[in-house]
Amino acid sequence: MNQMEEMPTKYDPKEIESRWYKYWLEGKYFEAKGGDKPPYTIVIPPPNVTGRLHMGHAMNTTLQDILTRAHRMQGFDALYLPGMDHAGIATQAKVEEKLREQGVSRYDLGREKFVEKVWEWKESYAEQIRQQWEKLGLGLDYSRERFTLDEGLSQAVREVFVRLYEAGLIYRGKYIINWDPAARTALSDIEVIYKEVQGALYHIKYPLEDGSGYIQIATTRPETMLGDIAIAVHPDDERYQALIGKKAILPLVGRAIPIIADDYVDREFGSGAVKITPAHDPNDFEIGLRHHLEPITVMDETGTMNEHALNYQGLDRFECRKRVVEDLQTLGLLVKIEEHLHSVGHSERSGAVVEPYLSTQWFVKMQPLAERAIERQRTEGKVQFVPERFEKIYLHWIENVRDWCISRQLWWGHRIPAWHCADCGEITVSREDATHCAHCGSTNIEQDTDVLDTWFSSALWPFSTLGWPNKTADLERYFPTNVLVTGHDIIFFWVARMLFTSLEFMEEIPFKETIITGLIRDAQGRKMSKSLGNGIDPMDVIDQYGADALRYMLATGSTPGNDQRFYWERVEAARNFANKIWNASRFVLMNLDGFTLKDLDLSGSLRTADRWILHRLNETIADVDRLMKMYEFGEVGRVLHNFIWDDFCDWYIELAKLYLYGDQEDAKQQTKSVLVYVLDKLLKLLHPMMPFITEEIWQHLPHEGESITVASWPEQRPEFNDPQAKEEMEVIMSIIRAVRNIRAEVNVPMSKEIQLWIQPQDEHFAKDIELNHDYLVRFCNPEELKIDIALQRPDKAMSAVVTGADIYLPLAGLIDIEQEITRLEKELADLNQEVARAEKKLSNPQFVERAPEQVVAQEREKANDYRIKREKVKGRIKELQM
Repeated sequence: MNQMEEMPTKYDPKEIESRWYKYWLEGKYFEAKGGDKPPYTIVIPPPNVTGRLHMGHAMNTTLQDILTRAHRMQGFDALYLPGMDHAGIATQAKVEEKLREQGVSRYDLGREKFVEKVWEWKESYAEQIRQQWEKLGLGLDYSRERFTLDEGLSQAVREVFVRLYEAGLIYRGKYIINWDPAARTALSDIEVIYKEVQGALYHIKYPLEDGSGYIQIATTRPETMLGDIAIAVHPDDERYQALIGKKAILPLVGRAIPIIADDYVDREFGSGAVKITPAHDPNDFEIGLRHHLEPITVMDETGTMNEHALNYQGLDRFECRKRVVEDLQTLGLLVKIEEHLHSVGHSERSGAVVEPYLSTQWFVKMQPLAERAIERQRTEGKVQFVPERFEKIYLHWIENVRDWCISRQLWWGHRIPAWHCADCGEITVSREDATHCAHCGSTNIEQDTDVLDTWFSSALWPFSTLGWPNKTADLERYFPTNVLVTGHDIIFFWVARMLFTSLEFMEEIPFKETIITGLIRDAQGRKMSKSLGNGIDPMDVIDQYGADALRYMLATGSTPGNDQRFYWERVEAARNFANKIWNASRFVLMNLDGFTLKDLDLSGSLRTADRWILHRLNETIADVDRLMKMYEFGEVGRVLHNFIWDDFCDWYIELAKLYLYGDQEDAKQQTKSVLVYVLDKLLKLLHPMMPFITEEIWQHLPHEGESITVASWPEQRPEFNDPQAKEEMEVIMSIIRAVRNIRAEVNVPMSKEIQLWIQPQDEHFAKDIELNHDYLVRFCNPEELKIDIALQRPDKAMSAVVTGADIYLPLAGLIDIEQEITRLEKELADLNQEVARAEKKLSNPQFVERAPEQVVAQEREKANDYRIKREKVKGRIKELQM
């Protein structure tokens, strides 16, 4: 771009954003190059190919992009690796829904044809996701894009399965698992969402076989009683000692079932006697194993009662519940029904009530893997959680982890690499497609029809995406990754599983740090959801306000670990910030008049404002560097906003006009040098958050290099550290602000000249004020300006107290004296509050003894300053009242 081309008067995000993203891709600026630069790696948490990216994706990927863009500029070989997840249950459900609309089921198509349909869906939605990444401005290395079902990752999945199986850590068994009757598949524990549901507790009488009476049980699920195989009581419960070993008759079925004793039973719940249904309750299953009782399954995979449910066969499980209760009432066996609030599991994907279901599934034995992960967290080489509190949450889960059910009754996913032999009944597990049984040699074998849990492949993401199990150059260079940015809602689903698989197969942690983010909630604090209709599409926000505004809003609203609320007002404020930068930059560029990098010279004698803005730039660079390392993105945004909006735009540019519009050519050139230098640096600091607008402006500036994306990160320059200039400017700015405030109070426009008398506190302040006399003339518009330590205070004047000086505006023709007294009384009240606050703080032993000395000293200095100002205000009120 020709830097001398004039920037448009209005900032148009749509036109700019599409143009620059194409430029970045064509220039391959996002591709990791290797070489001598230190690597810095972030792998994107892969979004599901089920639809559009939501606001949570937008926030997390923005933070990831900020980190990789900043590190790329800081001289790292930054890799931001993109990819997507096949999302087994979720994607299959979407495709099945689409087919149902066409009157077709997956069974009509058959497995192979159905999977082809899902691949078509994947390609369509993958392209949509890439377009959304582009609109967000993510600096992704598309040359390394991966998908959890691509050939390389499928090889990694098989390798892991085989190794775990051979190590005895994957096994097949018949257990109670979480079953989704709508999706007809098993679920892992963490794919179940528990909701408080108002249900009922049914008290039922079971007749004793010997006719001597009844034993009463209480259950929330009477439909499962059809599969009861025992009644259990606590062995120490005196009420039932005589019944242990006897039998009861199962109502509605007529089968005799034993009354057994087991420590598991809670004597305080219900009647203290519980029905045992091993095929439909995980705790009952364990009791059944201990007592060698054969389970009876009374439902099928759709939640419909089967042949073991006798007269209730064919009924839906909830309809069966109603019928069973009615029949028990008719028989006089229903004692009572109590309201009962209890926690009920629901499928995360389909929303269906989860059914505990006895089924043959594949499991990962978790304890050995968990122990290794726990041990690593006790070393210096552990994963650092940000905030730290999430490490405890992670450890609590992994210390109590149960075996992981990894098989899913789906067609979309990694098919389990196990073949069942019809002749000898053995299983052959293989990295390659098996052609014969490894045990008997028979070719009469069939591959397991189940697929692996989606999270099985996602657990390998940090190293499978880099080429494992092959020893690739990328794996050697970019693993382990540096940072994972993800939400707290998938610590167990994903973070924990990546940790134990990485330790098992790479003998290293997958990432050095993990930043845990919160949720994006609506303005009322509610979780965004389809049911509430309160979701906001980030692409709609971009269409209205631009990607930079959305990114800045999300980044500045984020605090590690905490939720944030979405407010349209904050997006508008971010857009206004972009407009402010645009307009300020246009002003600078319009006043360069052919200025080039060769003309940039900061070695001469700089004026106070120049020295001050360069000092503030140094401070801003230091603050941004420090806060970025702490992942305090909100604070980074605040620091940049304050420097850009307040210091650079509102103050320095206004001060610079004195010289840009003056007659001294050397002063003009020096001012242009400072403007170009500072604008260049602030654009680079802001670039990771707001990449599009910063690239556009930077390309118009005199610059070296092809793109700001690969420009050098700003560094502090020791020669610009100038606390004296900062002190001088703070005095001048406080005087100008005070005069402006007084003018506003008495409605005196800036165009009207005033008398301005300033009484410095000492020679030091007098010298600083005199040195910057021109700024006061320019911004205060005085008809008369007096600066004198020995100044005789005017009898009647508007006044203000600032650090280092007293300010007077003689009242002649300006104000009503009574109004001034009222104003001073308000100022006095404010100062009284500040003094009281400071004195309370300083009288607190915990603060004085525990806070750093410097902080305590600063508080004492502030308290003293407030007291001095208070006394002066009191004196002025007294004067005006005379």
